[in-house]
Amino acid sequence: MPELVVGPLLRYVDETSASIWVETSEPCEVTVEVGGVETRARTFSVHGHHYAIVDVSGEGTYEVRLGGRAVWPLPDQPPSHIRLLGPGGPRRVMFGSCRTSVPHDMPHTVSHGVDVLRAYGCTLMERPREEWPDMLLLLGDQVYADEPSAEMLKFIAGRRDDEPKTEIADFEEYAELYRVAWTDPEIRWILSTVPSAMIFDDHDLRDDFNTSASWREKMAGVSWWRRRVVSGLGAYWVYQHLGNLSPAERASDELLGKLCAGEEDGADLLDAFAEHSYQVPADNRWSYCRDLGDTRLIMLDSRCARQLTPGDRRMIDPVEWEWLTEQLHRDGAERFVIGTSVPFLLPAGIHHIQNWNEALAQGAWGRRVARWSEALRQAVDLEHWAAFRRSFEDLSRLLAALGKPVVLLSGDVHYSYVAKAKGLPIYQLVCSPIRNPLSRTLRLANIVAQFGLATLIGGSLSRLARIPRPPFSWRIIHGPWFSNAVAGLSLDTVPLSVRWDTAGTNGISEISTVELTP
Repeated sequence: MPELVVGPLLRYVDETSASIWVETSEPCEVTVEVGGVETRARTFSVHGHHYAIVDVSGEGTYEVRLGGRAVWPLPDQPPSHIRLLGPGGPRRVMFGSCRTSVPHDMPHTVSHGVDVLRAYGCTLMERPREEWPDMLLLLGDQVYADEPSAEMLKFIAGRRDDEPKTEIADFEEYAELYRVAWTDPEIRWILSTVPSAMIFDDHDLRDDFNTSASWREKMAGVSWWRRRVVSGLGAYWVYQHLGNLSPAERASDELLGKLCAGEEDGADLLDAFAEHSYQVPADNRWSYCRDLGDTRLIMLDSRCARQLTPGDRRMIDPVEWEWLTEQLHRDGAERFVIGTSVPFLLPAGIHHIQNWNEALAQGAWGRRVARWSEALRQAVDLEHWAAFRRSFEDLSRLLAALGKPVVLLSGDVHYSYVAKAKGLPIYQLVCSPIRNPLSRTLRLANIVAQFGLATLIGGSLSRLARIPRPPFSWRIIHGPWFSNAVAGLSLDTVPLSVRWDTAGTNGISEISTVELTP
């Protein structure tokens, strides 16, 4: 008898259809009933796990059945509800990043804080649907493959004793990692009810993933890395990427077509795809674009799409850049919301330090300093857009020339803030973490280093390396805030506004609300 392992997740939603993703315990037919209308799909199988996406029309409460037996909603929770987007697109988009999956008992609440996404799910259960966000954007580190919880370490120890003993190694362990992350009852409910779109960051695979050519060379010599990266990208395709695509895009996806058409386990097909996407990133695109009324949402892969050639480093390779340029120049959008897991506009001082570090790592002050600079880059995560100066400057000029509002959404840095370009309608909104806060010591160190010391010395170091000034200037106008948080971007207000919320033992509370004036 098939059981529901993970899900249902409400993923792609537009004006006419919605996509429901599930993982099941065995191959079966999955039925989703909305408003008395049933839609069915068969599962496909990879690495002994079974998945389906069911595309439904209409809106309302829904039920999931496996092999004819009802498995959702759960008896002790409100029903899940599909709301299609109106012609004007979403009114409010919730976003955040960096969520660890540890228990919610007192010791873990002390060490990791309250899980704000879970707390938000509890709150939404009590609120009218008119107050629910229309979309949830998860901007990276949905799972931590390199920092497993005690529960995951026990699972790993129970099945193998080889390296890496304290990290995820293969698809089976990734599947368990996602199960742990997404099956808390409150998390399960909010993901079944609020449509989600996702993009990955380094910890979904490994800390510092694709930082530099040197990093890739080092990892190529690690015996377990090939299995890990193939499994990680394959799991990302199944658990996160498929639901980002529209029904039409999935209908033309060659890999999904083969998996659904085959009766055998498709592990070899998935692994071959994942390995090729790692070795030849220009042949695959994790980025995607949606037109949401007069807002164009662009979710940009700023990890796999990197070009790491020494002397010609780019945050996104030429193929991805051409695609991005097309999305920004295509007619039909009055504003752009760009999701990129790593911030585009950092505090100015650390931006200059990353510029300086990149120049030195490429030999501006000689080979010995280059080796030291590469070690520093990997040690303290100098790998944001500023560390790819060519790409930063190219995108800066492109965004400045649009003449339309641009809102960049990011995470990664474990604090939240708002940055504004001088004289341009360009905002950077950062919300991080959902649940993985810095210690008080690290918070103070970040304030001193990134908002104090870096401000004093960053510009001087940049000038010493003869780095030209950026195409425009910017400054942090609100923040930083170090609490666990989720943020909500309101697209139906004039001007646009964004609110950060945190959570404590008494529920959700506001950190700050900011109006995005032109």
